[in-house]
Amino acid sequence: MSSLPNSHAALLKNQAQLTAPLALIGLSDPALLSRLPAPGTVVCDHYGAYQNVCSVSGWQPLFGYFEESAAEGAAGTVVVFMPKAKAELALRLKRAASMVRAGGQILLVGEKREGIAGAVKQLQALAPKAWKVDSARHCQVWLADMAATGAPLVQDDWLSWHTVDVAGTMVDVAGLPGIFSDGRLDDGTRMLLETLASDPLAGGSVLDFACGAGVIGGWLQARGVSGVVDGVDVQAQAVTCASQTYQRCGAAGEIMAGDGLDGVQGRYQSIVTNPPFHTGVRIDTSMTSRFLQQVSAHLNRGGELRLVANSFLPYEPLIREHVGPCDVIRQDKRFTVYRAHRH
Repeated sequence: MSSLPNSHAALLKNQAQLTAPLALIGLSDPALLSRLPAPGTVVCDHYGAYQNVCSVSGWQPLFGYFEESAAEGAAGTVVVFMPKAKAELALRLKRAASMVRAGGQILLVGEKREGIAGAVKQLQALAPKAWKVDSARHCQVWLADMAATGAPLVQDDWLSWHTVDVAGTMVDVAGLPGIFSDGRLDDGTRMLLETLASDPLAGGSVLDFACGAGVIGGWLQARGVSGVVDGVDVQAQAVTCASQTYQRCGAAGEIMAGDGLDGVQGRYQSIVTNPPFHTGVRIDTSMTSRFLQQVSAHLNRGGELRLVANSFLPYEPLIREHVGPCDVIRQDKRFTVYRAHRH
């Protein structure tokens, strides 16, 4: 158990509370599944976790909360792991309520540093008599008996919209709970877009890596960039939102689910990105480091990488090593925009 995340180990310690069939929402380590009774269902918002669950016998993986093949009202116990965003917990709990059968239960598991103590109020809004069954490994485990199955989850009930306006170009952007910078344009992406206005890309096909809600691709095409802008992201909400953003603004391009660039085919004239550097509540630059090691295989010779990142992150040496000559085209105390061309 020591090799599992604390929340997963805490769940195993409380296996006696589980009633088959199981459903798990927000699993981070598929190694847990071999220690739980199958068959069951796993709802993944991370594409890498989804791919890993696909290879585990007896478990049905679902990518995203709105997957139509989710069995409504069938689970004896639905386990909900804490997400990073408080708003996303509400979505996970509603998904859990729609999947649990009448007389079943929801188990909420999370670390104290993830905010489990405050999250209990959201669980008690569904089931006022929810109670704490254990406190172990810096985690708490809460149980809620559910008298009835909740209403089905409807994507449009959770979708929101906001307008981004940069350098005189406006685009409507979709949002869902848990997506990066929901409801606003983050300052790093704004700086990146401003450089794309003052120093445009050369033209041709573009890939937006870690595309989020599709703001970069939507904005570029609203501004009249030549060529389509494809997008790829690891998060289910991002794939949904980017697709909705493109549809709303009439943008062309394919929105793909992918963990890094492994599933991306072909080469692009330009790749733009505001890559993530957190996994849950921890700083984690491994995804961007792996991206920089792979990016040249997807850039045309002489093609451009345009990347914005927090200024304290040590990306410039990696860009020079794996892509080519690199210069800083905009910088302040918080963010730096790098431009590099493939060797």
